[in-house]
Amino acid sequence: MLLSTLFFSLMNVCVKSLAHIPAAEVILFRSIVSLVMSYTVLRKAGVPVLGTNYRWLIARGTAGAIALLLFFNTLQNIPLATAATVQYMSPIFTAILGIFMVKERVRLWQWFFFLVSFAGILVINGVEVNVDGLYLWLGVLSAVFSGLAYTIIRKINTQEHPLVIMFYFPLVSIPVVGVYCLFTWVNPVGWDWALLLLVGILTQLGQYYMTMSYQAEEISKVANLNYIGIIYALLLGYVLFDEQFSLLTYWGMALVLLGVILNIRYKNRLVKAERARTKEV
Repeated sequence: MLLSTLFFSLMNVCVKSLAHIPAAEVILFRSIVSLVMSYTVLRKAGVPVLGTNYRWLIARGTAGAIALLLFFNTLQNIPLATAATVQYMSPIFTAILGIFMVKERVRLWQWFFFLVSFAGILVINGVEVNVDGLYLWLGVLSAVFSGLAYTIIRKINTQEHPLVIMFYFPLVSIPVVGVYCLFTWVNPVGWDWALLLLVGILTQLGQYYMTMSYQAEEISKVANLNYIGIIYALLLGYVLFDEQFSLLTYWGMALVLLGVILNIRYKNRLVKAERARTKEV
C-alpha cells in the first residue's frame, strides 16, 4: 500500500506538471497506456477481456472517466495537497450511493463523520486564497463520480476479473476524450512525452500494488495507509511547486481526513461485530 500510494502521488505530480496540456488529452494518453497493459495481461491470463456485465461495466467506465477528467482539471488548477485531500472524500459518497444501489445501511455516526469532512471543505474554501472555489467544488464532484464508480464495482462484486473492470475505463474514455481532443489538442513537446507515458505507467503500478495489498491483508489493516498520500502530496507540493498554506487550511484538510478515516474505522468495527455474531450463531 505504501508503494501504491507513492505511485499515485508521483502520478499526480506528473499531471500537475502538465498543466499546459488539456486534462482530456492527459487522460487520452493515460487511457491508451492502460488499455495496452490491461489487454496484454488479460490475454496472457486467458480471461475474456469484455466480461459479461456489459451495462454495469460501461457505467463504471463512464463514471470513472468523468471522475478522472474532473480530478485532473482540479489537479492542474489548485494546490496539489488540496486536490488530493478533496479526492479522499470519495469513500463518503461511496457509502451514500451504496444506500440506493446496493441497499447498504448508513448509520447515524457515519452521517456525523460525513459532516465533519464537508466542514473541512468549507474551511478550505473560506480561508485559502490560492484555491479557486470553482475547481474546489469540481474536485468534490470528481469525488462523487469516483464514489459512483466504486459503488458499481461493489454491485458487480466478484462477477468480473479486476482487470476486466479496469479495462473498461480506457475502452469508454478513449472515444469520448478523443473526440474532445480534436478541438483542444496541444502538441506535447520534449519532456511532455515522457510525463504522459509516466502518468499511464504510474497509474497501472498504483492500482496493481493496491490490489495486492487488499488481497494480502484485511482491509482494516491497509486502508488507512492510503492516507499517507496526503503527506506525500504536502511534501511534493512544497518541494516541487512551492505550495504553502495558512494554518486554517491545514485544519480544513485535517477535518476532511478525520471524517473519512473515522467513517472507515467505524465501518470496519461494524463488519467485525457482524462476523462475530455470525460465528456465534
